Amino acid sequence: MRRPLLVPLIGIVLFAVTSLVIVSVQGWGPELGLDLQGGVSVVLAPAEKVEDDTIDQSVEIIRNRVDALGVSEPDISRQGDAIVVQLPGVKDQQRAIEIVGDTAELRFRSVLEVLPPPGGTTTTTAAPTTTAPDPTATTGPEGTATTGPEGTATTGPAGTATTAPAATPAESTTTTSTTIPGVTPREDDKAESEVVLPELDDEGKVLGLYRLGPTRLTGNALSTASASFNPSSGAWAVDFTLTGEGSPAFDQLATELVATPPPGNQLGIVLDGVVVSAPTIQTGTFGGQGQISGDFSEEEAKDLALVLRFGALPVELVRQSTQTVSATLGSDSLKAGIGAGIVGLLLVLLYIIVYYRALGLVVVFGLAITGALMWSIVALLGETAGLALTLAGATGLIVSIGVTVDSYIVYFERLKDEVRAGKTIRSSVDRGFTRAFRTTVAANMSSLIGAALLYWLAVGPVRGFALFLFISQVLDLVVTYFFTRPAVILLGRSRLFTESRFLGIARGLAVDPARGT
Repeated sequence: MRRPLLVPLIGIVLFAVTSLVIVSVQGWGPELGLDLQGGVSVVLAPAEKVEDDTIDQSVEIIRNRVDALGVSEPDISRQGDAIVVQLPGVKDQQRAIEIVGDTAELRFRSVLEVLPPPGGTTTTTAAPTTTAPDPTATTGPEGTATTGPEGTATTGPAGTATTAPAATPAESTTTTSTTIPGVTPREDDKAESEVVLPELDDEGKVLGLYRLGPTRLTGNALSTASASFNPSSGAWAVDFTLTGEGSPAFDQLATELVATPPPGNQLGIVLDGVVVSAPTIQTGTFGGQGQISGDFSEEEAKDLALVLRFGALPVELVRQSTQTVSATLGSDSLKAGIGAGIVGLLLVLLYIIVYYRALGLVVVFGLAITGALMWSIVALLGETAGLALTLAGATGLIVSIGVTVDSYIVYFERLKDEVRAGKTIRSSVDRGFTRAFRTTVAANMSSLIGAALLYWLAVGPVRGFALFLFISQVLDLVVTYFFTRPAVILLGRSRLFTESRFLGIARGLAVDPARGT
C-alpha cells in the first residue's frame, strides 16, 4: 500500500532537487526587471497628429526591434499618443534608444552631384573601378559577392558588383544636424524633392555632400536584411533581399543609372537623411539580391540590418524624455520586502508547527519544494524567454505563499472534522484529502482565472504580478497532490507520528492519541 504513495512523493522531491541543481550548475538565475536592475525609459511621441492605427503599428515595430535586441522583460506600452519604452538591464543604452526610435526609412536616390564637405577641402581621387568577381569566390548569402578596395559594394547574384566610397556606420545616421551648411533641413527632406545630404563618419564628421534626385525606391522594396562577414575583405556587410515587386523596380532603376554618365551612375542609399553609401551601378540586373558593404563593424552591420529587417516606423517619432532608471530604489525595496517576508514566513511556520505538530513539518517541506520549483522555472524562463522578475512579480510570489499555506490549513482542518466525526486518523487522511482538494481546486481556479484575465487585459507591472501569481497557483496544485497528499497519508498510518507526545498528529488535531489507528 505504501508504494503507490512513495512513487509520487519521491518523484516530486527528486524533480525539485534536480531542477534546482541544474539551474545552479548552469549559473542561471532570475532576470531582474527595470525597477530592480535599472535601465532606460524612453517616451516617444509622433511629430504630427496621426491616426490611432499608425501609433499601434509603431508599437508593434518597436516591440519587434526590442525583442531582436534580446532585452529581458521590456515594457512597451501606449499612453495616449505617446509610446513608453522601458528597457531593463540594457548595457548600451544609447544604441538601444537610437534603434528603438529610428524611423529607418531607406530611400534610393540617384546622385546628381558630388560636393566637397563644407568649410574645408577634399582630395579628389579616382572612383574605384569595378570588375566582375572571381566566379569561384562567394561571400555573404548565396549568389552575392563584393569587389573593389575598401569601398561600398552592391552586388547581385549574377556575379556583378558595384563599388563606391566607404559606407558610414548605421548609428551615425542619428547625428545629422540641420546646422551643417548646405545640407537640406530635415523638415524639407521630402521624398519627391531634390536634396543635399551628407555622408558622415562614425564620429559624425562630414566626409562629403551629395546632391540627390527625388526618391526612386524606398525600404519597402526590401524583403529582408541580415549582417554577414566577408572573409575576403575582412569586413562586415548587410545582405538584402528584394521583394517580388521591388526586384524589377530596382533592376529598372539600375538599368537607367548604368546608361547615365558619372556621377549619375551612382545610386545614393539614404537612411534617415544620411547617405549610407553611393555605389556606382555597373549592371542592370540584380536578380532580387544584393549587399551593402564597407567599413562596418559587426555591431554597426547588425544594427543596420535590424532596423531594415523590421521595417520603417510609419511616423516620425520625437523623443520627449529619456530617463536612466537606477536600481537602488527597487533593490532596496526588494531587500526590505524579502526581509519582511522571511520574518513573516518563519513566524507563520513556527505557529503551524506548534499548532499542527508533525503536520506543520509537511508544510515546511512542501513550501521548500514549491520554492525550489518556482526558482527553477523563473530562472529557466529568464534564460530562455527573457522573463524578468519585477517588484510587482515579487509581490505576486509573496501573496502566493499565503494562498499556498491556506491550502494546507484547509486539508488539516478537514482532517480534524473527520476525526471529530468519529473516524480514526488512519481512515481520515485519505477521505479528508479528497474533500479538501476539491475546495483547494475551486479556490485556486478563482485565482488562476483572475491572474489570467489580469495578464490578458493589463499592461506593465500588473502583467508581471499576474504571471507569477498564475505560476505559483499551478505549482500549489501540483505540490498539494503529489507531495502533501502522500506525505500526510503516510504520516497518518505511522504510530510514531500519530501518537508521539510532542509531534503527534493526534495532538495537532486535538484528539485522543488512541484514535490514531
